[in-house]
Amino acid sequence: MSNKTQGRRSRIVVVNDFSQARGGATGLALRSASLLAQRGYEVVLLCGDEGRNEALEQEGVRIFGAGGVHLLHSRTRTALVDGLYHVKAARFVRQWIQTHGRSNDVYHLHGWSKILSPAIFHALKPVESRLVLHAHDFFLACPNGAFWDYQTEEVCSLVPLSSACLQRNCDRRSYAQKLWRVARAGLREQLLASSRTSPEILLIHPKMEHFFLRSGVPQSRLTVLRNPASPFCDKPVSAAQNKKFVFFGRLDAEKGPLELAKAARQAGVPLMVVGEGPLEGAIRSAYPGAELVGWKERAELPDFAAQARVLVMPSKYPEPFGLVAVEALGAGIPVVAADSAFLADEIVAAGAGRAVSVADQDGFASILRELAADDVELARMSERALEIAPRMAKDDESWCDGLVEAYGRVSSSSDFMISVPGALAV
Repeated sequence: MSNKTQGRRSRIVVVNDFSQARGGATGLALRSASLLAQRGYEVVLLCGDEGRNEALEQEGVRIFGAGGVHLLHSRTRTALVDGLYHVKAARFVRQWIQTHGRSNDVYHLHGWSKILSPAIFHALKPVESRLVLHAHDFFLACPNGAFWDYQTEEVCSLVPLSSACLQRNCDRRSYAQKLWRVARAGLREQLLASSRTSPEILLIHPKMEHFFLRSGVPQSRLTVLRNPASPFCDKPVSAAQNKKFVFFGRLDAEKGPLELAKAARQAGVPLMVVGEGPLEGAIRSAYPGAELVGWKERAELPDFAAQARVLVMPSKYPEPFGLVAVEALGAGIPVVAADSAFLADEIVAAGAGRAVSVADQDGFASILRELAADDVELARMSERALEIAPRMAKDDESWCDGLVEAYGRVSSSSDFMISVPGALAV
């Protein structure tokens, strides 16, 4: 490494598959870059795609892209190879570190499973002692990233990469696909195995810890840092005066929108679906009267949230956080969550919503029907939602504090003392 990099202020190098947000995890990765830049830190974003985000660049974040594409947008053979080890992405990151890296930089890896592949752990090996990992999902522990058996639609209780795991056909597509995922997980494990005390893994909910411990990750590597969340709307929504049950998210099978559509039709309640995905046609067929508005930018969501009586989060797999649920609660919108969602117990205990078994269509429909008919109870739930929301997630500043603290644990630099916006402590 060049001597001219020594003695310069530490930078934060955020590493992520994408430079544009189309989902919660990438949105959080980019949000961290923005918040850290606002505090006065020098921030670099290394991403697997082309690396284009004008808003972040205007905030002073320097962006470098590997030029890759989402595995789902590649030819099958290319996706199979790049998904195991993306040579181009690894070479890009390795060369950036060699050419531009400083000895006091810290690295924060967010999403890697859609473009960067396990190769990113090889590329980051030289800076592993200054690396923090973020577990937005379970891909750092489970081959299919969800601890969910897509064939039986049950939570998986097996030890990842054990003989029982290898024999279980849990993939949504085929057993051959499962074996490919096992190979990828094995490679990821091998590339991370040289150090069992680092890097630190940030978990987004305390209930994730059990799954990581089962996979063999030492508890000393695990730190819980709940996601930040802001209410969908600036003012509380008059939920009890509204009629619509609302779904926000991808229209994928594991997110449960089809089960919601069937239950909503059976209950006779109005349903608005905000999102896009392969199940759009099936949802229209299951509930012709449902209002499907497609994918919307984050700035557009308040207009739809303001129409919500209840937000429904029917994810069938163990949803680690469920950002939309907290955003809804913060706006005074009660939440119906799948009983497998990690937030469900907290929502029910606070009286801010209900938990449902997504597979039980009759029970699901019964709960929707009850909430549609009881304005008084809905108003109570709305009040409780506003009360509990601040405890369910971090605000931007406390979340950013948590990130900086994590960087301080892997760096000897005084740059990572907690600072206030616009004033970097040294």
